[in-house]
Amino acid sequence: MANDKVFTFHNGVEIPDIGFGTWQIPNEEAYAAVTTALENGYTHIDTALAYQNEENVGKAIQDFNISREKVFITSKLPAQIKGYDVTLAAFEETISNLGVDYLDLYLIHAPWPWDEIGKDCTEGNIESWKAMEKLYKDGKIRAIGVSNFSEQDIQALLDACDIVPMANQIPFYIGRDQASLLEFCKKHNIVVEAYSPLATGQILNSPDIKDMAAKYGVTPAQLCIRYCLEHGTLPLPKSTNEERIIENSQLDFTISPEDVQKLDAFEDVRAK
Repeated sequence: MANDKVFTFHNGVEIPDIGFGTWQIPNEEAYAAVTTALENGYTHIDTALAYQNEENVGKAIQDFNISREKVFITSKLPAQIKGYDVTLAAFEETISNLGVDYLDLYLIHAPWPWDEIGKDCTEGNIESWKAMEKLYKDGKIRAIGVSNFSEQDIQALLDACDIVPMANQIPFYIGRDQASLLEFCKKHNIVVEAYSPLATGQILNSPDIKDMAAKYGVTPAQLCIRYCLEHGTLPLPKSTNEERIIENSQLDFTISPEDVQKLDAFEDVRAK
């Protein structure tokens, strides 16, 4: 069972400390996967308009015997959408897809379109953020944040807008600890969410990871997810396999500071 521990955003809203990620889960599989997650104690579900699975994510939550306020739902503004009115329209599409009246967390999916990584979209991001500030102030969203934003990207919002992002969802895993960005976010009281905590599975066959996991009597996946928590980040593991869905939330152990340091020294398996 997922535990009841939480992170708290700077506005006081609480978010369960392990999320169920749905990236790369097709719409036709999302209903069963989210249902399985809910059955096994997850109360934090992460999706995005770009994942094209919001409809079945929402249907699974609606059909499950749980009240809306007991499920924390995150979705995201598509990376290519930059601007005030288009952000409001995309948000309406998302809550319609999900079949909900409000979101718990809404994120700008990336500071630039995925086919133009690195493009300067500062002005568009500011306009999108101002639209999200309006939705937040109108009570349509309980918390707002960003995803894949660098220090510079976040600073641009801090300089031009009223509300400091509550979250930054970034790739974070053993070998990619993003220490500088993590420190920046902590300085501004921004919760860091760790997506791809298993490095999209590429790290699980590492002999060193297997050896350390065996030392703690856990699986390599559990070690990797716990590593995120040890760094004060909120992991978003995803799976469509029930056994792994359960396993990914069973993290009632700690990694020693010495072993965390060893893991910090790992190279990024996805950079090779």
